[in-house]
Amino acid sequence: MMPTGAAALLAALLAFSGLEQTLRVVPLPRDGEVLVSFQLAQTLTPELRTAIASGLTISFVYKVDLRRSSATWFDRTIASSVVTATIKYDNLTRRYHLTRMLDGSTDIAETTDREEAAWAWVTQQFERIPLFRRVRLESNGEYYVRVRAHTSPVRGAFVWPWQGDDVVGLAKFTFLR
Repeated sequence: MMPTGAAALLAALLAFSGLEQTLRVVPLPRDGEVLVSFQLAQTLTPELRTAIASGLTISFVYKVDLRRSSATWFDRTIASSVVTATIKYDNLTRRYHLTRMLDGSTDIAETTDREEAAWAWVTQQFERIPLFRRVRLESNGEYYVRVRAHTSPVRGAFVWPWQGDDVVGLAKFTFLR
C-alpha cells in the first residue's frame, strides 16, 4: 500500500500525462549562442495541487536539444541541455520553495507564498536562457530546437507506468549571418 502523499503524486502525474498540453518553443540565435525560451501550457489540476500540498518535491524536467535537419539521414544533435524546475511546498511555513537547475547546477532558487507564482515557475518562467554557448552554426543553415518535458518525483519508491516524455515542442530557425 502506497502512502497517501505518494498515491496523490501518482494520480497527479497520471493526470498530467493524459491532458492536452502544448509546449511553445522560441529560439534566438545571437552572437555565437542560442537563447531558448519555452512555456508549457498546462493548468494546475486538483490532483497535482493535492500532490504539491502534500509536501512532495515535484520536478519538471525539460530536455532541450539543438539539432540540424538532414535530408539524407537522421537529424544531427549539435548540443543538448537539461533544465529542471522543482517545486516543494513547506506545510509549516506555508511557502513554496522553487529551484531551477541548468545541466545539474543550480541557476536560481526562490521562495513564494503564492500558488500561481509557484506554478508559473515550473511551467512558464523560461525566457531567453543561454543554453547553447559557443556553438558553431553554419550560415543559412536550417536548425531547430526541440524541448521534451516530463515530470518526476525526487523521492518515491514506486515504478512509473510509462516511459519517455509527456509533451514535446520544437521550433525551426535559419541561422543568418
